[in-house]
Amino acid sequence: MAPKTKKVTKGGTHTEKKKKISKMERLRLLQEEEEKKLKEEEEARLKAEQEAAEKFHKQQIEKLKWEALIEKDQQRRTEELEELYLLESCFAEAEKWKKELRVLSKWKHYIECDGTPDPCIAQEINTFISLLKEKRNEDMNAVMKASKLILSLIEKLELTLLDTPMHELTDEQVAQYQGSILELQELLQFKFDEATEALLKEASSLVDTDSGNMEKTIKGEDITLYVWANLKKNPKYRRIKFGDSQVGFEIPKALASNDIAFRIFHTNYDHLSPLPVIPRPEKPKFVEITTEETSEEETPEDIEITQAAPEEATEEHKVETPLVPELEIKTEESLITIKKSTSLMKEEAEVKKEESDISSLKSESVLSGLMTTIPEKSVLYTVTETIDDEDVIDLKGFTPLGGIYYLNILHLPPQCKQAKSWTIVELISGGLKTFAYPPDTRDDFSELENPYQPIEISIELNRNVVFFEKPMVARWESEGKVWRTDGFIGLSYDMQERTVTFSLEAVYPITLIQDNHIHMPYESWELRPVDLNEAVLNITTTFTDIDIQIKDNQCMLAAVELGDEYELSHLLGKWMTITSLIIAMKNTGLNIFPSECSHTYVAVNNKNPFIEVGCYRQMALVASVFAFSWSKWNKISGPEKIVFKASEVKKKYVKDDEWSHYMFNGERAQKLKITELSEEFSEELEDDSEFHSTLYHMIKDFTSETGMEKIQTTNHLFIDSVCKLLHSTRVLTYS
Repeated sequence: MAPKTKKVTKGGTHTEKKKKISKMERLRLLQEEEEKKLKEEEEARLKAEQEAAEKFHKQQIEKLKWEALIEKDQQRRTEELEELYLLESCFAEAEKWKKELRVLSKWKHYIECDGTPDPCIAQEINTFISLLKEKRNEDMNAVMKASKLILSLIEKLELTLLDTPMHELTDEQVAQYQGSILELQELLQFKFDEATEALLKEASSLVDTDSGNMEKTIKGEDITLYVWANLKKNPKYRRIKFGDSQVGFEIPKALASNDIAFRIFHTNYDHLSPLPVIPRPEKPKFVEITTEETSEEETPEDIEITQAAPEEATEEHKVETPLVPELEIKTEESLITIKKSTSLMKEEAEVKKEESDISSLKSESVLSGLMTTIPEKSVLYTVTETIDDEDVIDLKGFTPLGGIYYLNILHLPPQCKQAKSWTIVELISGGLKTFAYPPDTRDDFSELENPYQPIEISIELNRNVVFFEKPMVARWESEGKVWRTDGFIGLSYDMQERTVTFSLEAVYPITLIQDNHIHMPYESWELRPVDLNEAVLNITTTFTDIDIQIKDNQCMLAAVELGDEYELSHLLGKWMTITSLIIAMKNTGLNIFPSECSHTYVAVNNKNPFIEVGCYRQMALVASVFAFSWSKWNKISGPEKIVFKASEVKKKYVKDDEWSHYMFNGERAQKLKITELSEEFSEELEDDSEFHSTLYHMIKDFTSETGMEKIQTTNHLFIDSVCKLLHSTRVLTYS
């Protein structure tokens, strides 16, 4: 049977043809897509190349512009540094004026002949101390009058140590002045002890009618004395409160039946804490050359010494003056050529002095009032001593504030007796005697049976001292010469009434302790001119806002944001020197003056101290015209670059949009394009601005003619004061 043939229909043939057409179409489409993709890639490549070329061209233009600016800066660098050096001679003039003022002050004291000693002359101060010790049995009024003189002498010595440049004081003078301070402090305490003894001898004539005991309060400018004498020995009167004050105590029963007196002697000064260390310049070290002796004698012609001429060295030094001349290190080279006899080889030795921190008259101008604050080494590497005992107060990080409260239990001396017109007093040698409590030898008791219970004491905080946090209470340990926080029982505070209550098993001198760095770091700062030779430095801290006004060579605390409970009339609105203002503000609790070791207690914005000081000096030169302020970019610009805001003040205040940002790295100053609202930090130059080798010349480019006239007529004492205040507060680092 023959096989069946497949029938080919019309539709089947058409389907195969259609399939073939679709395949061809697909290939064509794929080819077109490929060509389109290649075309797009080519266009993208060409576009990228064009953009890269444009970017490269732009970078080349920027690079050429940058190099042109650098070259222009280098061409005028020497000229600008020389001009800056001449301008900064005002610091030398200010230092010279202060030195003449110190000499004139001594001369005025000499010609006045008012009987007061010069505390800097050992013979006079020793005679004064001896004569005062010989005066016996003086009453409290006479001692308080003498105390004013003694305290003024101590203050003069302290100011002499702080104000006199380091290189003008010898080690012997520093030791003498500090020794005189200690002797005067001991003398003052001795005289008050004598006066207290004289007062207690008359206790029976000063009896309180209600209690039958003596309660006496004596107030002076620098001291307040609270004395209670147990005349009746009535155990009912064990809680004593002095007048309208919150000061008082409660004695245990063991003391109520004894002939004792209790004294709370509050002084506004601190004569217990160790004296501050006065920084001393390191003595230059010399390289000593020793040569072997030879049998042949050396003639004068055999030794030839050549040294660079001082005048040439000075001229060269002027040209190469760095931007921070106050920390300038001057080296002297001397070439010593020694010619031996012909049998010996010629030897040449070059001797260099090691770097010295203060040398020559030029170095006097360099420091210009900054010596008490500039560390001998960079603060970044200062090492502080660690205290192992956690109960001992570290006086580098904390400070006594509000004075000292001397607590004493005393033997009541024999009372005066009247016999007709005679006053009979039993004299006992040894002076004022302390009453041992608890006694040195006592039986063992349990806590419940112990008759020697703690003494409860209440003290009142002065209203002329500001505590921004609850203060620590510390007691003086005479053996270790330290303040300790242990030994207090039931410590409680009433900050509204400004009282502190606690109990002690024995009595000690007591003080209140506050953190030295409670106001650091600052939240912001601003230096703005008020008039010619007058400016205001504003510092905002976490707790308050402080304005310090500067006028010529004087400063004052112009304003501070505090509550009504404080009384700062002794400080607000009082013109004084910068050193005196710093001491007064620290003693009031307004410490915005970092020490050389403060960086170990506060998270600071580390900056190169050479660049930092250079900024302060050049800012001070234009402080009569330009305002300067804090910038957030200073935190992230790095340790070698300082960023701040500046603007010429033509009206009373500077508006936010009038500030410009400047950056200085010690070698180059530039005006930045960024603002405080910029998203990220950039060193891009402001349009139409240039580089300068000094900050002064950078700011000068944007100063009006009127402003330049003011700058040129600014008093050198004002410039020096602004510089010293800026360096004392270190606003560029501690904000």
